[in-house]
Amino acid sequence: MTRFFRFLVPSVFGAGFFLFPVWYEGIYTIPIAVVTDMLNDLLGDLLAPIGIAIVLISASLTVYFSWIARPGEDVQSRGRELFVVGHGWVVLRILGLLAGTMIYWQLGPEFVWSEATGQVVLYDLVTAIITTFIFASFLLPLLTDFGLMELVGTAFSRIFKILFRLPGRSCIDALASWMAAAPVGVLITSQQFEKGNYSGREAATIATNFSIVSLPFCVVVANFAGLGHLFIQYYLTVCVAGFITALILPRIPPLSRIPDDYAEVGRQLFEDQLGQGKGLIRTGLDSAMIKADTAPSFKQYLQTAFHNLFDIWFGLLPPVMIIGTLGMVLAEHTPIFVFLSYPFVPLLELMQLPEASAAAPALLVGFAEMFLPAVLSKGIESELTRFVVIAVSITQLIYMTEIGVLVMKTRIPLGFLDLVVIFLLRTIIALPIIALIAHLFVF
Repeated sequence: MTRFFRFLVPSVFGAGFFLFPVWYEGIYTIPIAVVTDMLNDLLGDLLAPIGIAIVLISASLTVYFSWIARPGEDVQSRGRELFVVGHGWVVLRILGLLAGTMIYWQLGPEFVWSEATGQVVLYDLVTAIITTFIFASFLLPLLTDFGLMELVGTAFSRIFKILFRLPGRSCIDALASWMAAAPVGVLITSQQFEKGNYSGREAATIATNFSIVSLPFCVVVANFAGLGHLFIQYYLTVCVAGFITALILPRIPPLSRIPDDYAEVGRQLFEDQLGQGKGLIRTGLDSAMIKADTAPSFKQYLQTAFHNLFDIWFGLLPPVMIIGTLGMVLAEHTPIFVFLSYPFVPLLELMQLPEASAAAPALLVGFAEMFLPAVLSKGIESELTRFVVIAVSITQLIYMTEIGVLVMKTRIPLGFLDLVVIFLLRTIIALPIIALIAHLFVF
């Protein structure tokens, strides 16, 4: 019974904090959004300078440990993961600091730091990430480290195999990808491919259909777009659209044309063992208990939580600062996204979405950075249109600042053009589904 409660209590608490609706200040929302709002109110004007300080620390330590420190002059393993990165990421962190400095002190050209461009990124987006992930980093392990994913993943393994043309056991990895951060999903899938547990087609399918933006990011996006009161409807819509998209994409090119070749080690799993000899629920519970038995100690839990928090703060905020600002500048001061999005305008009008011309560019900018659609949607008055835009942005999944770069760095057989095609296909498939749900059930 003790083992059961070691699994049950953290799992229920974690799931409730992210998914259980509560009534707060006249609207239904979720607990993590409530405590995030409270912290935002408490810190107030301090959040922007805190963001600049984080970006400064990130850029400085990254330059030192990646470019200046001698080989023998190392940092601890967890610190190495944070500050020893490739040359491209070093440059992004430096440019992020440059952009943050220009925005905060209003230096250089006004189109960089104006209220419609850089200030939106710093004062709305960056501050939202800072506070949301303080709580998310400590609460997300309750979903991932105490057996909940093993239970759910095992219970749905056979259905998973039929629906998505994937090994039943990959349901657990896909669920880990969905519940944890998106890069975690890509890394899990890449490792499984290199160990011979997935074929090239299976690894590509999982990486491009299930390494979705994590729950905390969804909360950030919803609150940023002014739709926090519709988070439950929004997240359920994303789940439905993502599910249907994952049904279709593995059956059409380019994913369907990737051969079932294995890494050099050869195929290691010849059949799934899940549920053999006993029911899937019983097997899932057993797996959950085993996971709970090996759950981290309180010290390990805190170490992991702080590492996850610093990974988001130091690893994500600088690229978001520069890419978000560039995206806003391009969107506000150039016609590039308007031209590219012309084909989507009549489609959005056909779906009876107000402000179609303003919404269409937001459907494409997500390929560069996942947050940009939410940033562009801030100027759209229609809640219905904003809802559709941010829901589509989550289901698009392929954004180059993180997922795209990570996929191309792995041995998973997907190139840049493949990712472009998959991004467009996901957009075309998900858009009408989300618009229909929004019209019928939300608004």
